[in-house]
Amino acid sequence: MAEVFSVSQINTYISRLFSGNPLLNRIAVKGEVSNCKYHTSGHLYFTLKDKAAQIACVMFAGRRAGISFRMEDGQSVIVFGSIGVYEQGGKYQLYAEEIRQDGIGRLYEEFEFLKQKLVAEGLFAKEHKKPISRYARTVGIVTAQTGAAIQDIMQIARRRNPYVQLLLYPAKVQGEGAADTVVRGIRMLDGKADVIIVGRGGGSIEDLWAFNEEKVARAIYECSTPVISAVGHETDTTIADFVADMRAPTPSAAAELAVYDFLRLEQVLAGLHSDLTEALCQNIEDARIELKQKELRLRQCHPRTQLRQKQQWLADAGIRLSGLMSDRLKDYRHMLALFAQRLKGISPLERLSGGYAFVTNEAGEAVTGTDKVEIGNTVQAQLCDGSITAIVTKIEKN
Repeated sequence: MAEVFSVSQINTYISRLFSGNPLLNRIAVKGEVSNCKYHTSGHLYFTLKDKAAQIACVMFAGRRAGISFRMEDGQSVIVFGSIGVYEQGGKYQLYAEEIRQDGIGRLYEEFEFLKQKLVAEGLFAKEHKKPISRYARTVGIVTAQTGAAIQDIMQIARRRNPYVQLLLYPAKVQGEGAADTVVRGIRMLDGKADVIIVGRGGGSIEDLWAFNEEKVARAIYECSTPVISAVGHETDTTIADFVADMRAPTPSAAAELAVYDFLRLEQVLAGLHSDLTEALCQNIEDARIELKQKELRLRQCHPRTQLRQKQQWLADAGIRLSGLMSDRLKDYRHMLALFAQRLKGISPLERLSGGYAFVTNEAGEAVTGTDKVEIGNTVQAQLCDGSITAIVTKIEKN
């Protein structure tokens, strides 16, 4: 019976064969970069290929000093390193120690040539971009029927607005004939939807190449319905992205752009309804207050009110006038009393009542001195309560 080996033994044996081969320990391989990924650990994983075959490659973080540029899919490079066996996975790969650029890869060159051609024709111009309907009722989708893209779009559309109708054209999104099915899908849905999503999930430049073909770009440009391109991941860029009316980084993002959020719209409408109701109520209240003020002003202008106010003013004026007259009379009475008191002090009667008399001669002239009368003359003495007539019998001078 032949000797039986374990898988580990076989892989170890093959690994030793590779490591013992001088040719494989220091080798330079030329090819086109594909599926290039910069891992968070710092390692660089990519595939090197030509027209007939491909080989997996890895450059560990400690060897990154051996590359002076950022690798991208489509580049033509020369990789220096060794070929070894990854025993746990049972596959061989090229362990890169140094990478040099070797011009632009074929696919990348075709991409740039077509891009420049379409730019010159104006297919990417902003003035040709059609606006995306904000409230689309029907969304057309050109993508693979079984891919993750359609599942993501359906899930997001169902969550955002279950009333939006989705029309799927199951297209082939990679490989031979893929571009033709994408073109047929765009033309089939044109005019039957408010917006069309054209796309697929991420992949290598070869996987996405159908969306870099001229026929697809022209079909998007000629489509009368707005088109959202959603090809690959956020870092992937295709000709379809440039010519589409809007580019979405992923199919999920395209669904977010194409399908409006029904619940959010309901909330916005409810908020607007509340604001409108509040504003209307406030306007009614303001109008009611203004009407009340005008009513009060109108009442103030009514003849009856004016007459009543004038009557009240006259009554108040009468009271004020009466008060003023009373005060003035009091003042006059007080002044008269003062004057009377003054006059009383100089009144002849007041003097006469004190024992004095007013003496006149026969001619009625006041006798102011002894030289005004002679013995025998008749004089009259006026007292406070009457008069006395007397004859002068004696005159004595002081």
